[in-house]
Amino acid sequence: MTTQPQPPLRVLIADDHHLFAEALGLTLGTDERLEVVGYARDGKEAVRLAAARRADVVVMDLEMPVMDGIEATRLIREQDAGACILMLTGSDSREDVDHARQAGATGYVTKDRIAAELVDAILEVAER
Repeated sequence: MTTQPQPPLRVLIADDHHLFAEALGLTLGTDERLEVVGYARDGKEAVRLAAARRADVVVMDLEMPVMDGIEATRLIREQDAGACILMLTGSDSREDVDHARQAGATGYVTKDRIAAELVDAILEVAER
């Protein structure tokens, strides 16, 4: 009996640094298990696109204009309690990690560890 291949995880990237987000999208796009379904430049847009694009995982920057990643995470989780949100930020502050978890983030990765761990982190949070 052969098993059907799983459809790729639908990933939304929310980061206000356009070039970083595009580079991240290109990196993730090389993995057949992932499909980048959109980009949000601020937290408010992330909330809207997470639902509209039916993202399985939202890769969320902590600090963004209009609405930060903490508030966007909270609102996305209010709309969909099962939403998987992976915080991706330059901060490794214990306080930021705690705030992200309290808001409902499923995981937390710092930007300095992207190349080595991001794909694994996305797959891990989607399984929770």
